[in-house]
Amino acid sequence: MFSTGSTFAEDGIWSVSQLNRRVAQLLEGNFSRIWVRGEISNFTQASSGHWYFSIKDEGAAVKAVMFRGRAMAVGFVPKPGERFEFRVNVTLYEPRGDYQLQVESMRRAGRGDLHEAFMLLKEKLAAEGLFDNDRKRPIKAMPVAVGVITSMAAAALRDVLTALARRAPHISVVIYPAPVQGAAAAGKLVQALQQAIARNEVDTLLLVRGGGSLEDLWSFNDETLARTVAASPIPIICGVGHETDFTIADFVADLRAPTPTAAAELSCRTRDACLAQVDATFNALTLRHHRLLERAALRLDRAVAGLVSPQQRLQHQNERLQALKNRLARAAVAPQQRHAACLTLAKARLVHAQPRLNELRVHVDRQAQRLADSAQRRLELQRQRLAAATQTLQALSPHQILGRGYAIVRNEEGKIIKNAVDLSVGEQLGVELGQGRLNVGVIQIHALL
Repeated sequence: MFSTGSTFAEDGIWSVSQLNRRVAQLLEGNFSRIWVRGEISNFTQASSGHWYFSIKDEGAAVKAVMFRGRAMAVGFVPKPGERFEFRVNVTLYEPRGDYQLQVESMRRAGRGDLHEAFMLLKEKLAAEGLFDNDRKRPIKAMPVAVGVITSMAAAALRDVLTALARRAPHISVVIYPAPVQGAAAAGKLVQALQQAIARNEVDTLLLVRGGGSLEDLWSFNDETLARTVAASPIPIICGVGHETDFTIADFVADLRAPTPTAAAELSCRTRDACLAQVDATFNALTLRHHRLLERAALRLDRAVAGLVSPQQRLQHQNERLQALKNRLARAAVAPQQRHAACLTLAKARLVHAQPRLNELRVHVDRQAQRLADSAQRRLELQRQRLAAATQTLQALSPHQILGRGYAIVRNEEGKIIKNAVDLSVGEQLGVELGQGRLNVGVIQIHALL
């Protein structure tokens, strides 16, 4: 059945090594890249990064290995009891004669589309540079306020609040509630993140939830959420699930935390660390202050050493004062002589410029007499004009006319009546005479034709 060649001894007896090598060749040649469905058990992640586990169903089990390079491409760490579909090569471990499956890729049983969608989106966003470290924002070491995006009922929220209260009770916490599971969860998470960005009231955002299956965590694999996280001006720490869980949001966020509690711890320094830094800064400032004082004292000592004694300074000032007095005495003689000459000249000019008072007094008296005569003549002329006007006014006065027998008739409104037709029988009139007034009534009206 087998082609012997040189694979076994001349006597036709196989060695164990020859047999295992031949069986390995047959397995690898006939069972290459097949799909196997089963449940994971005995899972071990070696320090080298390789995964060792068993794949079993109701009736059998087989050992499997997934090397580090293949395991890193999965994007999550499987848990015992979970069912997957594995793309494998069947191999034989020759030293022990154990046959095993060498896994190239894996997807959740019945959920291969989700895993494929996860990988496609991951490759797409990675190609766009959304996972690059150079675009990630640094996390503020000492924030004033931290925002938490998660469900109000989530245990992750309690873990985060407990961790922050323990590590940094001085930091304010703002919660932006949103469901973290379900069909509408991704959209609500995007809305909560946009609200936090618009309000701009925190220094760091925590996007967190507890662990779960791929379906439970699928909201954090949403493309819109991933792009919103990438575009956020506020640094975001993503802490979704457990250490073995990976989502698209983890890769896009500025920092990934293995758990929600770890996200809270990574968001700020502890209060004790802040106080220690304050103490260290205070000690450094104190030391610097002391050094400045020491240098100032040295400068003061040098300045004191360079000072002149008060007695020497007074003697020097006295000598300078005496010199100035001498200069002042010499300078005072010449101005006095100049001032005396100017004064003599001014007196001569003043005598020449004095007015001739007698002549001016005679001229003023003459002008005053002329002014008085003119005023007298003008006053007499005004008296004459006033008398003439008074006579004319008296001649035209209504009282003069009334004195000759005339009368002024007014109606009840006080208007002067000039025509009888303006009156009516029975109307009351007021009559003003030269001497006195009287009231009359109209008995009959005679109109002039």
